[in-house]
Amino acid sequence: MQQTTPIPLIRTICLIVLVGLNLRPSMAAIGPLVESIRRDVGLSFTQVSLLTTLPVIAMGLGCFVSATMTKRIGFNGVVTIALVVIALSDALHWFDLGFIGLLVAALGAGIGIALIQAVLPAFIKHSAGEKTPLLMGFYIAAIMGGAALSSAISPMVSHYLGWESALAIWGILAFSGVVVWGMRTRVLPPPSQSRGAHVNFSDMARLPRFWSLAIFFGLGTAGYTCLLAWIPPTFTNLGWTETHAGLALSWLTAIQVIAGLVFPALAQRMGDRRPVLTLVLLLSVGGFVLLGMAPATTAWLATALLGLGIGGLFPLSLIITMDHADEPTLAGQLAAWVQGIGYLIASASPVVAGLLKDLMGGFEQAWLLLGAIFLGLVVMCLRFDKSQATQHLRTVSD
Repeated sequence: MQQTTPIPLIRTICLIVLVGLNLRPSMAAIGPLVESIRRDVGLSFTQVSLLTTLPVIAMGLGCFVSATMTKRIGFNGVVTIALVVIALSDALHWFDLGFIGLLVAALGAGIGIALIQAVLPAFIKHSAGEKTPLLMGFYIAAIMGGAALSSAISPMVSHYLGWESALAIWGILAFSGVVVWGMRTRVLPPPSQSRGAHVNFSDMARLPRFWSLAIFFGLGTAGYTCLLAWIPPTFTNLGWTETHAGLALSWLTAIQVIAGLVFPALAQRMGDRRPVLTLVLLLSVGGFVLLGMAPATTAWLATALLGLGIGGLFPLSLIITMDHADEPTLAGQLAAWVQGIGYLIASASPVVAGLLKDLMGGFEQAWLLLGAIFLGLVVMCLRFDKSQATQHLRTVSD
């Protein structure tokens, strides 16, 4: 594999961080503003859940069209279009189009996010080689950082300019990404396109290991999407202000940034990913149980545990997926399809939690259910032995 010199690696990290920062504000800004949106638009918690569920569904479906788009307009073109779509979707909030406008903006942002998340893993593996876990850590940390910024800043902007502006301003960050990404060919070579590595989804779908990876990613991401949607409402339901509840999500996502850097680096050093995977899953279980049983008294401890657990799980889920293919293009295809199925699975979690809230008056049951699911993931992760990973895809890679 082509070795990367230090300067291009640093430039690649900076570019990946800028792009990654744009992949969560459209979703993370919703949670702290739920009460304002519900009051002005007149929505139930189940309806509000669609503002998180729709982007996640779009993220799942978009992963399946990314390969075709990349063949037609190239890798650079896909990322550029995706950033433009995110920017325009965010800007749509300025026009105050009600519930339909919120749904269209959520769907558009989800499509843009999906395209980027589908193509960047191959670019990272091509650029980093054996340092892929390190770059994945920066990438995921940037994603979490974008969520932390939006959940902290949006309530303050809403206080002065209204919730519409608080959602729309993140289009400015996306437009900045468009400008910088347009300059990338001057400093970075495009990722190689290995035509021989392409495989059909139908071939991949016949492999049991593919479905194990997709289900593992999907259930783990279900925890993250539910937190993104319902952590602030969990605390506003306890009497907290929107700004205070938004800071709780910012605290959680800020810890996720640290976890996204530390745990992938630890996994790279250890080689075997399973001990680190087990650790982050158990941290998540502890956080969900505390949040379900004593949210008022353990709020900051529970969110800290979840920040460490979910923040480490997200990049590690992608890393163990890409461990199954040595060739970057094949690894990128596998990661895209695993994310596609996984996000479709994860899209149900905000709706289920919203229904439980409407029926039972609280989110505690949803958090306890996720704790049980993550305990099951601990058993599941023991199967992901890195030393034998590539053998599971040998029939499609030969």
